[in-house]
Amino acid sequence: MTNYRLAVAQLPTIKQRMALRVLHLCGWKMLYRPLPGPRGILVVYPHTSNWDFPIGLFGKWALDLPFRWLAKDTLFRIPLLGKWFLALGGQPVDRSAANGMIRAQAERMNAAPWYWLAITPEGTRGYRPHWKSGFYHLAVEAKVPLCLVYMDYPNKVLSVTDHVWLTGDQERDMAAIRAVYDGIQGKHPRNAAPIVLSERRAEPRN
Repeated sequence: MTNYRLAVAQLPTIKQRMALRVLHLCGWKMLYRPLPGPRGILVVYPHTSNWDFPIGLFGKWALDLPFRWLAKDTLFRIPLLGKWFLALGGQPVDRSAANGMIRAQAERMNAAPWYWLAITPEGTRGYRPHWKSGFYHLAVEAKVPLCLVYMDYPNKVLSVTDHVWLTGDQERDMAAIRAVYDGIQGKHPRNAAPIVLSERRAEPRN
């Protein structure tokens, strides 16, 4: 993984170099491997602290890639803060209208020339007994790869290097995901959810 370590001298713009320097000043190093295509899903795990957001944000600025992320639509109605979230790549979601949301999001992704979406499958910083399965079904529906992102707090490593193409076999796919995250710890390890999906589809998608 040392081959993937991002260095300030590699980065072409002042904004990128400043962002990476901030991470370095905080003791963090960043690993990056070029993404495997123009569209996909960034799975961010474990998500156990509010500190994950600024660390991830400086990582985004260091790469200077227009990653998007989903959040409940009510957050975007807050004056000024909502506009800031949009500028950071936030995309509002109406959670009360869940029917068809996966298919609509897949169509939105595939209609864009470049669309990488960051998702925290735990859905909360507190402990929960499983991952939400939306990221999985979206990746299968849109036929896009995953990039498994982690912030390993004990070693202060922000990694954007591991790519997984889902097969549709949930047991096999989740085993591959667990292998990548094995030994990775968030800021509050007790709050990390086990890497299992909340449910299984009765029938595979065509």
